[in-house]
Amino acid sequence: MSVGSATRAGWLVEALDELRTVCQEIDRQALEALSAELVAARRVVTYGVGREGLMMRALCMRLMHAGLEAHVAGDMSTPPVGQGDLLVVSAGPGEFSTVLALVDVARGAGARVAVITASADGHAAQRADVVLRVPARTMADDVKSLGVLPMGSAFEAVEFLLSDLLALRVSELRGESVETMRSRHTNLE
Repeated sequence: MSVGSATRAGWLVEALDELRTVCQEIDRQALEALSAELVAARRVVTYGVGREGLMMRALCMRLMHAGLEAHVAGDMSTPPVGQGDLLVVSAGPGEFSTVLALVDVARGAGARVAVITASADGHAAQRADVVLRVPARTMADDVKSLGVLPMGSAFEAVEFLLSDLLALRVSELRGESVETMRSRHTNLE
């Protein structure tokens, strides 16, 4: 092993430690509340911008695997939201103009709103029915604090892990198994 690869291995351990610290601080009751909202929803629509948007796509996919009717806002096949529906948005720093606009549209149509954010006092969280706080650095505060992962990556990495954990919890609450989840995976690959 070269000195360079040893340094890179050290960075990996530091990054994992950073993620572990964030995960240990997530409120389990908030995670359960979001799981219950997901199970109760007639349909779920997810949305986020940039890499957070990719994490919301990952969540949507896993929720579909868990047996929920799940869509990504902006996709051509996404139906309108209304009573009984849940819009799940990611707003790591607390707000994005498009997130706030979609939250207002969903609330105006009678849908409930869940926000995954690092900023529980942000504008998106203030408009939400359910808030899951992920206490990680985001683009908004990454220059002010120490850590290995740059530009909001810690927030996004934990969101990715939460996608699978939420889907597993939803499956459990619905009496589903990993086998039924697997049966819903596409065969068009």
